[in-house]
Amino acid sequence: MRRNLKTPTRKFTADSQNLASLAQSLAQSGSRLERRHWERRLDLSLQKMLGQHQQQAIDSALDHLFHTDLTGYDVLLDGVETASSSCTVEHEGKTYDGLLVAVPVIAWTRFSIPSGPISGEQLNALFAHLHGHVLAHDARAVLAPALLSIDQLPRSYCDTYLLTRRMVDAALTGKSLQLPSELPETVPFLADTRYLLMAVAAESSQPLLRWEEEESGMNAQTGRRATLAHWQAQAGPNVQPMLPGCGIELLLPDAYYVACREADKAVRAVSLRAAVHYLTNSLGVEANELSAIIAAVGDPANGMRIDEYRISFSSGSHTDVYYGVVWPLYDEESADDDLQADLPRRPGQPAPLSPLQHIVTALRETGVTRIQNSENVFSPEFCDDCGAPLFCDSSDDMVHAEMPEDSGHNTGHLH
Repeated sequence: MRRNLKTPTRKFTADSQNLASLAQSLAQSGSRLERRHWERRLDLSLQKMLGQHQQQAIDSALDHLFHTDLTGYDVLLDGVETASSSCTVEHEGKTYDGLLVAVPVIAWTRFSIPSGPISGEQLNALFAHLHGHVLAHDARAVLAPALLSIDQLPRSYCDTYLLTRRMVDAALTGKSLQLPSELPETVPFLADTRYLLMAVAAESSQPLLRWEEEESGMNAQTGRRATLAHWQAQAGPNVQPMLPGCGIELLLPDAYYVACREADKAVRAVSLRAAVHYLTNSLGVEANELSAIIAAVGDPANGMRIDEYRISFSSGSHTDVYYGVVWPLYDEESADDDLQADLPRRPGQPAPLSPLQHIVTALRETGVTRIQNSENVFSPEFCDDCGAPLFCDSSDDMVHAEMPEDSGHNTGHLH
């Protein structure tokens, strides 16, 4: 899946060149047999580099392909994600496949969203529901004893590679998992995602997750929907006490990177709803008294291609920006809005909404009707003091979002 890389230029080493060439060869393969050949070579190379913690060489290959061959970039990114979040190991004379799974929970509140260790009783209850509704019947698993924010997840592919193998070993041997003595600080948001991390292992070629089993039927999508419905209904009451004072929505547990990306997308509309709820209560106004300005933000190093939208909120006739929400674009969303209408679809199927249409729809659903779209594409500007993103005001200036002093919620640290 395509994601813009905003990292400094790295040295393009021989190892980076080899990775890029293997990914391009795989992308250009003309048969399934050839694809398998290049997949094996790419996987072996990635396994070696991840094990040796050659993160810089991997990032350099991704940077190079992102700017020269997007198809090759997608192939290499998929390979890196697969190699770092799954493994095949020997245990007691048998071969097992292991997978790192993320279990996302979207939470929203006017207060603070908790993270950190969870009790053994809570862990056992969640583990029982995961076995009952998410895992394949013969799969083994282990659950990390913490609810984690994105700041507390692995920071690199090499870190993910090491964590996956440590957790898969624990799943197979029954070892307990220990958290680091200190977890990184979590940036406070009105809406954010918390994650449970789980490793699942099963004998090679056997299913790991419930919808992979034969009795789930041929339609994997139906199986996924049923799994999600059962997980939400049964595990929701156990998750809610871990997030006091928060509204929550449980998403489908899935392969680590897939689940994290789906959570990134899902939390955007929730962030808008949480922002409107926060502002109407803090300012003592109705939603239809709020004004929203949508500003496109692009990457100057990439021809100002739109990477995200920033939504500014004001109230009544005031022009000051009281609050702002960032709506990042992922994968195919980074294409121009107009291209969405040209995507192939079945006869009678409505055209998919563009990112901008999604934002407008989400705002209107909250009751906000005063919506303005800035015609400019802005550079990604941030506050020099606190690092918070700047937002567009009614004069098309990028400014710091600040609550009025008489609101009782004037804090520069909640963004």
